[in-house]
Amino acid sequence: MPAQQAEPRHLATPDGLGRFNAAPTAAAQELLLACCHSRRWAERVAAHRPYPTLDALLAAADEAGYDLSVADRDEALAAESSAVPHPDAPPAAHTALRAAHAAYESRFGHAFVISLDGVRPGERLDQVLAGIRSRLANEPEEERVVAADELRRLTRSRLVHHIGAATAPAPTAAPRPAGHPGAAASPGPASRPVPVPYPVHPSGMR
Repeated sequence: MPAQQAEPRHLATPDGLGRFNAAPTAAAQELLLACCHSRRWAERVAAHRPYPTLDALLAAADEAGYDLSVADRDEALAAESSAVPHPDAPPAAHTALRAAHAAYESRFGHAFVISLDGVRPGERLDQVLAGIRSRLANEPEEERVVAADELRRLTRSRLVHHIGAATAPAPTAAPRPAGHPGAAASPGPASRPVPVPYPVHPSGMR
């Protein structure tokens, strides 16, 4: 599992996008690396500031993600961490997920990443286990394509969390802990207190 990095400064203030646009280059890249740990991707997205809207930023992030080289994509995937079940999950869940992750990482050489946007917390563990079992049948090149697509989805969710969440309408009810009762959120490429959509991630189980 990759070493955890220092927590980035959050720019998700009432004017999170404005703060991101005005931030020093190093600070902007630090936040971007917490969303997708490809340095070339972070440099490219930061260099194209200012972004007029969050949608424009997400579109630019997607475009840069599609243009990543194999080495860039491997760099990003190497920084992802496998999630663990929610602390309240039974011991059998910990055992099953640990074994599934070990099998996946042995076959493909990096952590399993999956976006769980739209998946109810109680169903996340089953979704992850089913995803690992299904994708273990992929050939390595096929799985690289699938993992890259999931990583782009995770990156979008993390960007929304870090930059756009504070400007979104307040939810009508407080969200439940990520992954409860099935699994905890994936830490993603950096240690941060966000419920990433499992690997990731905010929308893993990172």
